[in-house]
Amino acid sequence: MTAADPVSFADVRAAAALLEGVAHRTPVLTSRTLNALTGAEVFVKCENFQRVGAFKFRGAYHAAARLSPEQRARGIAAYSSGNHAQATALAARELGTRAVILMPEDAPRAKREATAGYGARIVTYDRYTEDRTALGEALAKDNGMALIPPYDHPHVIAGQGTAALELLEETGPLDALLVPVGGGGLIAGSAVAAKALHPAVRVVGVEPEAGDDTRRSLAAGKRVAVPVPRTVADGQAVPTPGELTFAINRRLVDAIALVSDEEIVRGMRFAFERLKIVLEPSGASALAALLAGRVEDPPRRIGVIASGGNVDTARFAALLAG
Repeated sequence: MTAADPVSFADVRAAAALLEGVAHRTPVLTSRTLNALTGAEVFVKCENFQRVGAFKFRGAYHAAARLSPEQRARGIAAYSSGNHAQATALAARELGTRAVILMPEDAPRAKREATAGYGARIVTYDRYTEDRTALGEALAKDNGMALIPPYDHPHVIAGQGTAALELLEETGPLDALLVPVGGGGLIAGSAVAAKALHPAVRVVGVEPEAGDDTRRSLAAGKRVAVPVPRTVADGQAVPTPGELTFAINRRLVDAIALVSDEEIVRGMRFAFERLKIVLEPSGASALAALLAGRVEDPPRRIGVIASGGNVDTARFAALLAG
């Protein structure tokens, strides 16, 4: 990393040390069927088994734990479509403080209920007509709280990078790493860790076709905004990359693959039927891209981050039956 980069490999290492014994070290699955279908040796990092059911706990807890005692005592605010909401709510509870979370009105019911269950107060907004960043900043200011955004924060990015760090510590060198992309925090932290450990690894982000803001931004060399995506992958329904995440990703991410909603659902079905795990749409997107042949020139050893599994039974059944 250069002096101008917001997150270094040392930051990811420090985050891993802070998270030890707090975040789960999630399993890595392999499958002969998956290997045969893809012609590669595939390692799936199962962040659906992380606390709150998604990788987001890593970054939220790390950022909250780095606050001063005075900041923590005043409480924490966040904005999120669901997984960061749950993660921040649980982090606040674990650290003995309170949380107020801004969530879209159409956030999945299971994610809203879990967030409330961890003790957070929820404020809702319309994701298609209102600016969640501005609303979230105002919410934090009005309540005198520290704001932990879902991805555009150096401590969040460093925390998310521990998922890839663990994966590579277990697998050794990989030829490629496939990572779901929403605001870009997971892939930014993952790219920092992966490129530091194995500079030749190819880091490939995966976005839904309806929301390819990172792909367009990397092609343009600057952040580009798209209409708020309407996709089954609610965790990836982001209109533009984060400022800090894009600064990292434009230098370290090698390619972006796109997947359709139908391919994402097929990835969820494969994970359930053959890997015996439940993934939410966003959590299955990287696996779906690999299965759908969306990754150009797939190499021999591939890591895939399955980023989360927060989907209620009714939605899961409806998606797979469609």
